[in-house]
Amino acid sequence: MIHNPSSFLCPVCHAPLLRLERSYCCPNRHSFDCSKYGYVNLLLDNAKNSKLPGDNKEMIRARKEFLEKGYYFPLVQALQKEVSGALKEVEHPVLLDAGCGEGYYTYHLSEALRQQGACPEVFGVDISKFALQRAGRRLQQAQLAVASVFHLPLAGNSIHALVNLFAPCCPGEFHRVLREDGHLFLVIPDREHLWELKTQVYEHPYPNEVKPYDLDGFTLAGVQKVASRITLENPQDIGNLFSMTPYSYRTSQQDVQRLRELTALHTKIQFQILHYVPQRKA
Repeated sequence: MIHNPSSFLCPVCHAPLLRLERSYCCPNRHSFDCSKYGYVNLLLDNAKNSKLPGDNKEMIRARKEFLEKGYYFPLVQALQKEVSGALKEVEHPVLLDAGCGEGYYTYHLSEALRQQGACPEVFGVDISKFALQRAGRRLQQAQLAVASVFHLPLAGNSIHALVNLFAPCCPGEFHRVLREDGHLFLVIPDREHLWELKTQVYEHPYPNEVKPYDLDGFTLAGVQKVASRITLENPQDIGNLFSMTPYSYRTSQQDVQRLRELTALHTKIQFQILHYVPQRKA
């Protein structure tokens, strides 16, 4: 039987987990089976807000189809450059995607690290098992877990780089798991991200709020803005884009109907990559 150490912690007793062939086990004999997709569920029942927390199957399908057409590839390239640059001197970097979804960005980041000669150890956590079913197919060399970013099942001081894209942010947990020489990359939408989409849906659209960059326990090391324009040439891509945004569940049927009548859409995409380094731990 194969026994490999893992940075994952047991969610019951917080002891280190050993990775076996098809499961994870801690010294106190708490065991967690891997699914057929390769991920392990480390989200305890009392931590769930619903029976099926996180993004549902339809949202995951829409995001996968949209992203794989390359519409957001300018963001991929910019993020690859930022993360690879920060880890260029690290031979065996440990990367965590906190809120990894279906693994699109996780995959491209791990490939960028390999292309510069590193041997990364890659972890991904997401609260949606449907997302990790997709991620498990894409990221066969990564360790994936159903878990909350507010209670990361990872050892402290174990991560070289943590990325968090459009997902809930928990500075305290991120600071705990990052090494003192680690790096945190947050990706947020800029003020006019998808502006033309909004004008098609809403009678009175408003810009996105970009909050102050201050983050407890961290020092801002840099801000990289990414902007481009994309053209969606069919209703399916437009619908997929809308389905993967927060607007999809807070928009009236009347406004959604206007979107369904579109046959093409030309819109801005705008992101900010916020690079933080941890302040010294007490």
